[in-house]
Amino acid sequence: MTLQLDTLGELQRLYDELVENAKTCRLDRYATSEKDGRSRWLWSRFVPQTSHAKVKGIYLYGGVGTGKTMLMDMFFEQLPCNWRKKRIHFHDLMLNVHSRLQRHKGVADPLEAVAGELSDESILLCLDEFMVTDVADALILNRLFGHLFTNGVILVATSNRAPDNLYEGGLQRDLFLPFIATLKERCIVHEIGSYVDYRKMTSAQQGFYYIGKHSSVLLNQKFRQLIGENVAVPKEVEVIMGRKLQVPFSATGCAYFRFEELCDRPLGAADYFGLFKNFHTLALEGVPIFGLSNKSAAYRFVTLVDVMYENRARLLCSAEGTPSELFDRIMTITDAKRAGPTRTSSRSAKSDVSDICVDNELGFAKDRTVSRLTEMNSREYLDQHAEMLLAQKQQAIA
Repeated sequence: MTLQLDTLGELQRLYDELVENAKTCRLDRYATSEKDGRSRWLWSRFVPQTSHAKVKGIYLYGGVGTGKTMLMDMFFEQLPCNWRKKRIHFHDLMLNVHSRLQRHKGVADPLEAVAGELSDESILLCLDEFMVTDVADALILNRLFGHLFTNGVILVATSNRAPDNLYEGGLQRDLFLPFIATLKERCIVHEIGSYVDYRKMTSAQQGFYYIGKHSSVLLNQKFRQLIGENVAVPKEVEVIMGRKLQVPFSATGCAYFRFEELCDRPLGAADYFGLFKNFHTLALEGVPIFGLSNKSAAYRFVTLVDVMYENRARLLCSAEGTPSELFDRIMTITDAKRAGPTRTSSRSAKSDVSDICVDNELGFAKDRTVSRLTEMNSREYLDQHAEMLLAQKQQAIA
């Protein structure tokens, strides 16, 4: 708790500086018209400007379940409602950026145009789960955030990884390194060093996570119980930029997929975000133990859980093991060195216990996924989900 209090002190420092410099930071959305925003961007095309904010942001990093997102959300909720602010997940931000880049094809510097739009909408950007695994994202981040910071954007970010460890071992990482320097220059880096995973301190229960011989039967029965007398039918949903996703069975906001239909296909965060704009509950059948032979599926499953958690969606699933057991064969380089060569040399079939996958990004991400799967099956999380559905129904009636 002391470590969380230290972090609250840093956030309080930032809040006080923002209030003191609100005018010079152009935080008030009503003090800056849309027309002024366009004029600033147009003028900057001819006269290079350096208008970095006087206030430095914060980059919070630490282990899973240590309260980073909760603290950032508390900070965000206390900010004045008239400020130009946005709270968004990293996956969602990058999907937004790539979508805007498509619209700005043919512009001399589309990233500058996108950054101009983003900074006109929000000067204070609260970014959750900063995690770079995609080479396309890695190669544009330095220029994108260079433009954003020049436009005065202030960043508050959370991550499981220190800035120096972002995109570690990634393709063409040398081109990503300048972004790390920029990030450390524009943000105060603060570690939450707790070793306690507070998500695992919830009232743990089995929830809708089924393991064992009859797990798929139990999953199917629970799905049918949730949809009641409604008939589950196939449905096509639009996800992003005209792309469609086929849902095998759906009814009353609930979707049913086999694991391979959702994680063994070339799908990504855009597809999953689109899915949960249409559904609040996912039944996922047959989650396997992950290893070297299904590493790509493991990455997609991690992204799927991230998106579900961000949307406070409900998960029903049948799996080959507990959340922790699903990732037993996934190791970071450091873990592999500790384990020794006997466990890491095999590249055998999926059924082989020694099908070890040594992957730094996945090795770090697995702890977050196990933690979130645990919380998503807790009484507290499921009660929050039920309250969210009730509020949505009441809003629809009103």
